This record gives sequence, C-alpha cells and structure tokens, in this order.
Amino acid sequence: MLILAAGRGTRMKSQRPKALHEIAGLPMLAYPLALAEGLAAEPVVVVGSGGEQVQQAFAGRARFATQSELKGTGHAAQTGLAALGAGDEVLILYADCPLLRAESLAQLRALKQQSGAALALLSSPEPLPGRVVRNAAGAVERIVEITDATPEEQRIQEGNTGVYLVEREFLSEALAELDSGNRQSELYLTDIVAAARRRGLQVEALRLDDAEEALGVNDRAELARACAVQRRRNVARWLAEGVSFTDPATAYVDTQAELGPDCVIGPGVVIAGASRLGRGVQVKAHSVIEDSLLEDGVVVGPCAHLRPGATLRQGARVGNFVEVKNSELGPGVKADHLAYIGDADVGANSSFGCGAITVNYDWEQKHRTRVGAGVRIGCNANLIAPVALADGAYVAAGATVTKPVPGGAIAVSSGRQRNIEGFGKRRAAKARARDAERG
Repeated sequence: MLILAAGRGTRMKSQRPKALHEIAGLPMLAYPLALAEGLAAEPVVVVGSGGEQVQQAFAGRARFATQSELKGTGHAAQTGLAALGAGDEVLILYADCPLLRAESLAQLRALKQQSGAALALLSSPEPLPGRVVRNAAGAVERIVEITDATPEEQRIQEGNTGVYLVEREFLSEALAELDSGNRQSELYLTDIVAAARRRGLQVEALRLDDAEEALGVNDRAELARACAVQRRRNVARWLAEGVSFTDPATAYVDTQAELGPDCVIGPGVVIAGASRLGRGVQVKAHSVIEDSLLEDGVVVGPCAHLRPGATLRQGARVGNFVEVKNSELGPGVKADHLAYIGDADVGANSSFGCGAITVNYDWEQKHRTRVGAGVRIGCNANLIAPVALADGAYVAAGATVTKPVPGGAIAVSSGRQRNIEGFGKRRAAKARARDAERG
C-alpha cells in the first residue's frame, strides 16, 4: 500500500505539515493508516516538506519514503513504489483524503477480482479536479485533470478520487512512461489509466454512493467540512451502540473516544482524545472531557471540565463549573459546584464544598494532594499541596490547610468572627467628606 502525503499544503497557510492537521482528534494521516492496519498491509508513506515531523508522529506504524522534489503525484508514486515490499497489487491512498471507508475498499477489491481488471479505481458521484472520461460504451478510458480538460470534459460529473488498486507489474511500467507534458508540468498519476487502455487492459471504476468519502482536504474550509463529517459519523456510531444524545448535532465526539451503553450526552458536550466512558455515564450540557476515564454511573456537569488525566471512579459526581485535572476521584466522590481538583488522589465518598480547591502549583512545581476516604471539605477551603488528609478528616469552610489533617479531626484556620459596630456610618461619613473636598 502507498499513502501519498508529500503535498506542501500551501492553501492551509500553516507551518504544520498538512498530513498532521487534525480531524476529530486525530491527524489526517491516521485515517488511511487505520485502513492499512485493518487490511493487515504494511504501508509506505511518501512524505515531502515537513516529512521529519510526520515520521516522528507515526514512527513504528509505517515505512517512509521521501519525495525530495515535488514533481506531481506520479513522481510521488515512483518514489513510494521503490520502497514498497513484495506484492502483486498496490493500493494507493492519500493522507488528505481521510473520510474513505473500509467497506468501499473491500468493494473495490471485489470488483477488481471479479472483473479481472488490471486497474480498479474509486470515483465520486460529484465533480472533482480529475474527471473520469468514459467511451460510448461506458468503459473508462482515461482521467483528465480539470486544468487540461476541454469544455465538454469539464461538464463531466464523475470525479476521480485518485484511489487505485492496480497490478504492480503494470504500475511499475506505467510510472516509467509518465511525462510532464501538461499545464502543470508535473507527472500525473492519473495518466496510468490511459496507459492501461493503450495496452488493451481492462479498467473498472466503482462509483461511491457517498461523495463525502471522496472529500479532499486542501484548505481550512475543507478541513472544517471533513471534521464535521467525521464528528457526525462518530455520533452515529455511538447511537447505534446504545448511547443517547440529547442533541446529536451539537455533540463533539473524537474518533478515539469510547462510550459505554446507556450513556446520556447532553447538548454542546465535547468528548475529546482517548476518553473512556463506562456504562450509564451522564454528561450534562456544555461539559468538556479530555483524555479522561469515567467509570460506570459517573455524572458530569453541566459546564464541567475534565482535563487530561482525570479519572472518576464508579458513581463519582462533578457538577457546575468544576474542573478536574490529573486526578483520581474514588467511588462516590462529590464536587457539585465551583471547585478545582488538580493533581490529587481522593478516596471513596469524600466531598468538596463550593469553591474548594487544591492549590497544586507553587510557581515552580506541581505538587499532589492526598485526600482519604470519607473526608468532608467545606466551602472555600484551600488545600495547599503537598498535603494529606486522612480518612474521615474534616476541613472547615474558609480554611487554608497547610499541614496534614488526622482522621476525625477538623482543620480550622480562620479567626473567630467579631462584628465592628458603626462601620457603615463611618464609611459613609468619610465618603461625604471626600465629595465635599472635591466639591
């Protein structure tokens, strides 16, 4: 398998290689690589500008060939074919065509085998930069790029996706014959179709039912469209697996995320990265979950934020405007509103009052807070890490805890309340005096 990923991506206007721009939480190149892994094929990825970054991001998942001069898709295929291992057929995919389905590739392979064609390609029901030219009998004759097409050819609606399954021996011969006699002065991979027909070889085209599979990503607008398609697919996948979405159109679920049955996902929810949700998890409106683990029966939100490394054990609950980062909350832990729990280990059935926070950063290092089981932490309490609270400890409202708290003890740091009589009148008098002086 060849995956062509050497394009400059100039229309992206980015320092990042185009193949590394993300779609639903994964770099574009991850999608064709996943197809290769599903086919148990070892792919060769052809890289160009920024190739070092691409190789670093996908080290161990593919072999790489570098296209030192970007002279077109035909030249990219020549570069990749030289590095490809043994095999009678070559499947050619693209990093910037990430929405292709494994089912379509299976149908393409079946078509090639059944027809005995030397080359089988995928075409789109919508126009693309390359148009599929057929003869009067409907057989595929060649591919024409829109820049080289006649007015009649420009009206052809069937688009060439560039996805080919081709006999290797023929491919090697056809690539060697390519020339750059076109308006772009490039070697077109599409010219192998005409080369097959000149040899009298059969060419078949499988027209996709869904044109979105053929969506290419060349600029930010197309990237946004591809992201929307993939997010919609992700939601549809989990709906089919027994997950409920209050408003599927507004839920953002990344491709790596895993959701258990009977989860209920509210409107405006973001589930990002490799987050894992167990059975019956409820995520209320406008909450964000990033690379976190939620066990069965957890309740999150509304408007909560679980940052990377958050683990909520069975039945834990975090509510309105609670933020959890790099922390483990044991079974039944509750933090219902306006709390921050960062770099902490919290035992079962402990609770955080409104405004309670772990103070985990000393302007130089992050430190951990350790909270035992059954601990009660009052409103507006500050736990200054590193600090430990034993099982069954208490923290009074407004306390700042800097020392360990034994089990059964309550940490109190504020002084006894006293009321200063007449404060309001004296303050008002001072204000009137200031106004008179300005007067």
